[in-house]
Amino acid sequence: MNNLNQTPNANRLHIAIYGRRNSGKSSLINALTNQQVALVSDIAGTTTDPVYKAMEVRGLGACVFIDTAGFDDEGALGELRMQKTRETLPKADIAIMLFSDTDFSLEKSWLEALKSSGVPVIAVVNKSDLQDPAPLMERIRTELSLSPLAVSAVDRTGIPALLAELTRALPEGYGAESITGRLVKDGDVVMLVMPQDSEAPKGRLILPQVQTIRDLLDNRCISINVTPDTMEGALAALKAPPDLIITDSQAFKTVYEKAPKESKLTSFSVLFAAYKGDLDAYVRGAQAVERLNSQSHVLIAEACTHAPLSEDIGRVKIPNLLRKKYGKDMDIQVVSGADFPDDLTPYDLIVHCGGCMFNRKYLLSRIARAEEAQVPITNYGVLLAKLNGILDSITL
Repeated sequence: MNNLNQTPNANRLHIAIYGRRNSGKSSLINALTNQQVALVSDIAGTTTDPVYKAMEVRGLGACVFIDTAGFDDEGALGELRMQKTRETLPKADIAIMLFSDTDFSLEKSWLEALKSSGVPVIAVVNKSDLQDPAPLMERIRTELSLSPLAVSAVDRTGIPALLAELTRALPEGYGAESITGRLVKDGDVVMLVMPQDSEAPKGRLILPQVQTIRDLLDNRCISINVTPDTMEGALAALKAPPDLIITDSQAFKTVYEKAPKESKLTSFSVLFAAYKGDLDAYVRGAQAVERLNSQSHVLIAEACTHAPLSEDIGRVKIPNLLRKKYGKDMDIQVVSGADFPDDLTPYDLIVHCGGCMFNRKYLLSRIARAEEAQVPITNYGVLLAKLNGILDSITL
């Protein structure tokens, strides 16, 4: 049964495990979590697509372990499996590299890829219960300049040391981020304006709204939740204007016109631009909208996958606004989930959602790819503020 109170995977530490087939990746995950969460077999290639398993680990907190296919897989199907493994690189906050052979040619290639992605690597010699790990560990130290750990997933030898090493490898400041902390202080009154239209899920709030409310509680703020049509009544009931107003991006213009001048104004999407991505890059990218025309090519990227709705912000509202302002023949493509073009150079602008379904590491990798291709990238909230002419008036 799903637990609705679980930490979303996007907010968990992502630990990916890489190695050759039958190096014991799945067994190691079972040992680390102390549960039989991954399928284990003596048959090489048991793990095909990457398997994501959410767990709570003492000292690390909420984690996602990524069990990958062996990077020595063979044949056409094996190449497809390895491509899926490569796609986990931008998502990994920490990598565990398993060594089981004295030939390091494949390991060197993957270590270089991890280094390029900025992923700290912990080297592990598994199956130490079957053979003396010392000779292989010495070669790893000498040839790869890594300090490996000896581990046995069978009798759990070395597992406490590996967990301690994972804790030491945590990215600096990991888990200390706050969605609203840079904009609020203890005791602030914050008004959240949340349209409940056909795009809103019936009977519940969307994830960014829930996470923002929780973050405000953590920051000891007083939150007041309204819809655009009840906003004026709520403002009239307050003794003083709220310190901050947070709105859904699609209501930016309406809320801006109603908001007291004393109140700071931002949107959920702008908050997540800073929390998950690179707000400065998004603001720079939004300026490129002025160079668009009817022949421009725009890519809209959504983190989540869902059936298009009549009021969908990414698939309907933003495309309609762009075509109305810059030309009805503008080419606008939409991708969702893990889909993201390998070649970004054909696009004049990339517009990304807030990314609440992605971990920060993965979203930053997309921004880096866009900048490497010299393609401007922005996000829903920043773009809508720009299109509504209020980007310079909101709080970033």
